[in-house]
Amino acid sequence: MAMLQTASRLPHEESAHRFQSVRVNLLGRYMLADRREFPGQIVSMSPGEMTMIAPQSGAAGERVIAYIDHVGRLEGTIVDLTDNGFVMQIGGTDRKRDKLAAQLTWLANRDLLNLAEDRRHGRIVPKRPVTTVVMPNGVNLTCRVIDASESGAAIASQDRPALGLLVTIGKLQARVVRHLDDGFAVEFTRLQHPDFLEENLTHQ
Repeated sequence: MAMLQTASRLPHEESAHRFQSVRVNLLGRYMLADRREFPGQIVSMSPGEMTMIAPQSGAAGERVIAYIDHVGRLEGTIVDLTDNGFVMQIGGTDRKRDKLAAQLTWLANRDLLNLAEDRRHGRIVPKRPVTTVVMPNGVNLTCRVIDASESGAAIASQDRPALGLLVTIGKLQARVVRHLDDGFAVEFTRLQHPDFLEENLTHQ
């Protein structure tokens, strides 16, 4: 196991801290107890705990449900507040935490090996190209996908978000990397599986 066990802790902390946290750069969304949803970025994670940069922190002890790219649905409670977010203790069985440990190890090794993130991929034209682009301020734009690949997409739109802006297109998070004559181009924050690309990118 790539993630080593930590030094001894208090008994009530032991379950949540069986593994060291690793630095990650994962995007997702989370829902607070009042059912409000916000985007977030996970910067550190272990199978028992994660640190998230978040626009709304909630309160210590508050229950949170999070949907994290490449990890999935996680439930837990806020155990600490930071200057720009919060630390969440991840609930679940030992088996679920072992599975999360394997996912984190794969993600860490994938980044270390620099696996084909910038490789050129064959592009597709979606059969149903209409999609919704959600801006950081919550504004929704109805746009058309010109074409897409596992690493990015070209979007037809009268609006051109600022370069470098992080947006959500369909279910995918992406960064604006270029302006086009009739829209803009984005690069996905993570390489997408080709079998699910169109489903996640456009309205179905």
